Amino acid sequence: MLGKILPFSNSHHQWDFWKTYFTPNRFSHDQIPDLTGKVAIVTGANSGLGYATIVSLAANGAHVFLACRSKERALDAIERAKAEIKEKYPKASEPKLEFMELDLNDMKKTQQSARDFLAKNLPLHILVCNAGRCVCPYGLSADGIETQFAVNHMGHFVLTTTLLERLKETKSSRVVVVSSISHEAISSSDISLEIVNDNDSSKPDFLEFPTLRYFRSKFANVVFAKALARRLENEYVYVNIAHPGTVQTELQRYSGEAMGEQYTSAVGTYYKYFGYTPEVGSLTQLYLATSPEIEEKNIRGRYFIPIANEIKADYRARDEKIQEEYWTFTENLVREKIG
Repeated sequence: MLGKILPFSNSHHQWDFWKTYFTPNRFSHDQIPDLTGKVAIVTGANSGLGYATIVSLAANGAHVFLACRSKERALDAIERAKAEIKEKYPKASEPKLEFMELDLNDMKKTQQSARDFLAKNLPLHILVCNAGRCVCPYGLSADGIETQFAVNHMGHFVLTTTLLERLKETKSSRVVVVSSISHEAISSSDISLEIVNDNDSSKPDFLEFPTLRYFRSKFANVVFAKALARRLENEYVYVNIAHPGTVQTELQRYSGEAMGEQYTSAVGTYYKYFGYTPEVGSLTQLYLATSPEIEEKNIRGRYFIPIANEIKADYRARDEKIQEEYWTFTENLVREKIG
């Protein structure tokens, strides 16, 4: 079972996993440029990496939308962020932070949320696809799709493609897809899209399914971003992928029910002693969202690990045939479910 949990076990890039502990920090908060006049959307923004991201963006002048399912939690996050910005960035202007209702577990609602944003007639300079479910019990979304795949991949696909024309119109816009080094852990047979909803308890590795489902959703994130970047190679939209590293967040909050308390305790201890704080863990996605280097070096469809270091994604995620298979599958599923 351990071999399916640890992200280096099935990888053809084992050294790349260990690099996450030895690479230098190539980006810091004081390198974020002035973002006055920029508009950003960050999904899953009320806690963890998303919250740390909106604090940094807003502190540097961006008008930031917190795309979250819970209005109550988002409004609480806005008040916390305003207080934190006032304390840490005393010279910052009054932060512009707004709630944007977003339920990635329901594609129709996600599409409507994107349309509601478009109706505001604002530009869109930064889209950070940060929200995610991790190692949670088996369940189906409102559209009948396995939850982790639905939230982590399908919802972000619908959100991004619905906003795509606005991103193109805005010019020099960024899309950051937050994935994970664990996309390398999935076996070639588990990449198959025919088993997305698989929940066969007769299989010997049934207990490992929550992790496998997460790995598949993170693999989907990488291939989606790479396929999208290719489609936008002649546009001023820069799409890239971030692995934030091991970060002290609430991402594993469902894992106890799915994997047992021993698993949750072991992972929690590991995160506590070896994980980044969200403020540090968010730096790679902030680099991709804000650094002038992205445009200066024409960085597109690339994969970065902490802090702002580029490495190659898993060789299968770099396969354009697999990227197109995932894109077509996703597009057809969207048409089937929401037209």
